[in-house]
Amino acid sequence: MHAENIHIVGIDSGGTFTDFVYYNGESLTSCKVLSTPQSPETAIITGLKQLGVPLNASDIIHGSTVATNAVLEGKGARVAFITNRGFADMLTIGRQTRRQLYALEPQPAPVAVASELCFEVDVRIDADGHTITALKPEQLVLLAEQIKAAKVESVAINLLFSFIDNRDEKAIAQALPDHLFVSCSSDVLAEYKEYERGVSTWLNAFVSPVIKRYLNKLRDLLPASTISIMQSSGGTCAIEHCADHGVQLLLSGPAAGLAAARHIAKQCDITRILSLDMGGTSTDVALVDGELQLTSEGHIGSYPVAVSMVDIHTIGAGGGSIAWIDDGGLLQVGPQSAGAAPGPACYGRGGEQATITDANLILGRLPRHTRLAGGMALDYDAAIKALQPLSERLKLSIEDTAAGIVAIAEEHMSNALRKISIQRGHDARQFALASFGGAGGLHVCALAESLAMREAIIPLYAGVLSAFGMLVAPKKFQLSRTLTAASAGNDDAIDNAFNELAALACQELSKQGLAQHEITQQRSVDMRYRGQSFTLNVDWQGLIQSTSLFQQQHLQRYAHQLDHEVELVTIRVMASGPEPQLSIQPPQVKPAPTDTSAYSRIYRISERVPVYQRQQLDQQSLIHGPAIICEAITTCYIAAGWQARIDQHNNLRLTHSAPDCR
Repeated sequence: MHAENIHIVGIDSGGTFTDFVYYNGESLTSCKVLSTPQSPETAIITGLKQLGVPLNASDIIHGSTVATNAVLEGKGARVAFITNRGFADMLTIGRQTRRQLYALEPQPAPVAVASELCFEVDVRIDADGHTITALKPEQLVLLAEQIKAAKVESVAINLLFSFIDNRDEKAIAQALPDHLFVSCSSDVLAEYKEYERGVSTWLNAFVSPVIKRYLNKLRDLLPASTISIMQSSGGTCAIEHCADHGVQLLLSGPAAGLAAARHIAKQCDITRILSLDMGGTSTDVALVDGELQLTSEGHIGSYPVAVSMVDIHTIGAGGGSIAWIDDGGLLQVGPQSAGAAPGPACYGRGGEQATITDANLILGRLPRHTRLAGGMALDYDAAIKALQPLSERLKLSIEDTAAGIVAIAEEHMSNALRKISIQRGHDARQFALASFGGAGGLHVCALAESLAMREAIIPLYAGVLSAFGMLVAPKKFQLSRTLTAASAGNDDAIDNAFNELAALACQELSKQGLAQHEITQQRSVDMRYRGQSFTLNVDWQGLIQSTSLFQQQHLQRYAHQLDHEVELVTIRVMASGPEPQLSIQPPQVKPAPTDTSAYSRIYRISERVPVYQRQQLDQQSLIHGPAIICEAITTCYIAAGWQARIDQHNNLRLTHSAPDCR
């Protein structure tokens, strides 16, 4: 994607709002519309019309929650699970870990696939790929009849050691009825750990039919548009590929936000950032140290997802998170959310439960005259009414109750930031806090102070940054493969395995219009001490150098090293296209108004706090907190002791005046 494509739209479908950023070849415009979870394409068409996008000549890059919602709500396809004889209970038994370690009567974990939909095949190869039990043709005939009788929509096939030899999986797939969606583990995740590989394969079979129906509907509504989808790994891919690989879209929206944060940090010569993406339903935090950090140990709900995705920690603390009182009489916030319908009480759409947004409105951090997406006015009286029952039970004033809600939410977010930084051996003081999402700017100063961080950045399009990330994310395609000990014994054998994966990855990107000279590769390996169950990922620089990198990373992460042999487990290739270059004209700065009534009363601050409009600030402006900076799609609260200025890229840069802001 280059600047000559003059109609490019990034769309992020969230739980509360659907965000849009439109690039017309010269400038960016953006908007938010309320999401329509039951029919996401409805909100998309509404937003495109609101922006005046020509639907017959546009490139659309889309990040969707359809796959995530299908998993969390259990509304995916009816799936049959096929595996080796004796392993039908693989997904049910799992790792036998307990979510509540000391609970005497723990609640049973949800069953991914019902027992009547689990089928066994008497076939087996060993860890070196040698045949133990061959697959017989009569088994395939019987299996096809069983699957047909089960009346399923899709099938997940997960055989032991299929990452070494996938011929049996392919034979089973070819024997099944043509109308079924078939997901083979050797295609989804050619790696060891049969349980995690099995869950990822099942998830792909579970969500892909749902994704395919949604994407087909979207393509029918926009037949003349070129549509790409944001993947969980932080890159975009053609809609045709994503329709069959739904498991790669589970962190579609958050990954785009992280891609945008990295892009902006790179512009500003900042290499290390902690990102805070606070939307209406949840908050995502992540760490960027030069490049996006990927993980193969992610989770969606209670399910492990071993496909590579951006390393994001998510908590249920968004602007719409509901405040409530537990059985012990303590105030709690989240993870339940008011969502888009009815939304926070102050939206005036019938919501009756108090949320973080209601609390910010009562405290004055969110000025009463603020208008949200689509010009939505805020109902202050409705917010007061929603907090009234809580304040009465807590025997506190309305304002103290609101302050408590905000304090609890900020503590949840601060703990999340600590988990992805301090608890992993990083000094948070060496990072800048990049805040985005519609609600992030209201809490950025408090969160930075809680980690003794002195610098924060709020991008120009912070309220729709995930949608902006769709525009600046490159096309990506990643493949991985677990190697046997024999094929990982020397550099030449490993390089040959890398070359095979790289050829496949480059071939896929070539299908999407990239020339070979535009494609770059990043090669990495998962390594561990012999005897360990888990790995660390390091750049591939040959066995000796990569082993040294692994030992250094192990020391940083776990504060110790072992005098054990280091073994290579899995190789990974990330093929990427060039980062899109957008030539964006700076926004026009409007003269500051002479109206002196632009002030807000903020709880526990005696003097009136000035309220600025961001489009009226230029690079000569220096704002000292406490202050509020409003824009069309987000609001920022600049706390006392902080100052804000506009940089050359029109980002809002915040610095704390004290040498240590703890």
